[in-house]
Amino acid sequence: MATMPVDFTATTVLITGASSGIGAAFADALTARGANLVLVARREDRLNELAAELGARHGITATPIAMNLARDEAAAELHDELERRGILVDSLINNAGFGMRGDFVDADHSRVAEMIQLNVSTLVALTHAFLPRLVAAGRGVLVNISSVVAYQPTPHMAAYGA
Repeated sequence: MATMPVDFTATTVLITGASSGIGAAFADALTARGANLVLVARREDRLNELAAELGARHGITATPIAMNLARDEAAAELHDELERRGILVDSLINNAGFGMRGDFVDADHSRVAEMIQLNVSTLVALTHAFLPRLVAAGRGVLVNISSVVAYQPTPHMAAYGA
């Protein structure tokens, strides 16, 4: 198993689901190791606050991008936006995701489709879009966050567990 590099100075890490929880914890840990960040999530106010805090505390550049990644075209839009800004991503942490509780038969189909889009399709599309650069960087890191729910029975969470 590969280990995460200790020094991320002069690299840029893209973190999805960065506005709270595990994503924010990754952001804090990586900026302490010198990484610049691209922080992506839906909540613009939290992203801006986190970017400002980490930039001030660690002297790095943190670029917040408010975006709903639960859309089919989101990965391509994010990739294009970073190219437009001239931001090269050296590492990717796919952390964005959500789950739903309740009986599948009663679930809102459009909400289930959004969950699958975000948790599976966007993760794959982002990985495909950014992996060539990660490999070219020679020290890029790819982290895909998943849930322990994938390894246990999931009553009332069938689509999420699947």
